[in-house]
Amino acid sequence: MRRAALALLGALALASCGGASSQAPAPGPVEPAQAPANRAIVWAVGDGADGSPIARKLARLIAADQPDRFLYLGDVYPSGTATDFRRRYAPVYGRLAEITSPTTGNHEWVNRRTGYQPYWRGVTGRPQPYWYSLPLAGWQLISLSSEAPHQATSAQLRWLRARLEQPGTCRLAFWHRPRFSAGSVHGDSPDVAPFWRALKGRARLVVNGHDHLLLRYRKRAGLTEYVAGAGGAVLYRQVPDRRLAFARAGVTGALRIVLEPGWARLEFRSATGKVLDRSRARCKSG
Repeated sequence: MRRAALALLGALALASCGGASSQAPAPGPVEPAQAPANRAIVWAVGDGADGSPIARKLARLIAADQPDRFLYLGDVYPSGTATDFRRRYAPVYGRLAEITSPTTGNHEWVNRRTGYQPYWRGVTGRPQPYWYSLPLAGWQLISLSSEAPHQATSAQLRWLRARLEQPGTCRLAFWHRPRFSAGSVHGDSPDVAPFWRALKGRARLVVNGHDHLLLRYRKRAGLTEYVAGAGGAVLYRQVPDRRLAFARAGVTGALRIVLEPGWARLEFRSATGKVLDRSRARCKSG
């Protein structure tokens, strides 16, 4: 029953995307004003849809925790085709499809119309918005797309600013490419700075993937950024970065988040279940 209710909540919330453009499906009905529960378990990971044994092990760990919501932070390998979703994504995270809130990664973006969109339409029964929000346990989860246009004048940024008009900081935003990263392959993504400028003073947590390691940055302008892109078998090295509060390279793992009104408790866990890092965040309600 809980899974059915959560699936309905997710479907309603996903339909609430605004700011339709040539890049995004049209918006649908307005989402529910409040989440029904005052505590929720959320897992977040990206770059894990490679079909590898270690990715499947991590997925089993996440599923065994019976999360209320799963955030997939993007990248279905190697190029997000329908075959890649069928052979690489579904065997790993397909069991969590009804509670999944996805965002697009750079690997699946080119083939989004034949891979990403058909797969998620098969799950929800409707086009998958590239940006959307949903309420959960006193927080607002905001899914953005670092692959769709996101400059200050874009439809996505206009939609985001409208979502942030209400006071308070109990918001968690997630997208694929991180603004800050100590990963040896990609590093910082200055082009997503418009997201940060809009979220400052209006959100508390930012969660990303893309670089294949686990990172927690010190709070910056009221935002704490987590990078959880170590979901698969291919892992990256870490480069020195004084902005970091925690870093772990060479370990497949994910971010576990417990949300409650006004609070979040976060843990990086390895695929074996070992807790690698613990942190907490307080937010202000509107």
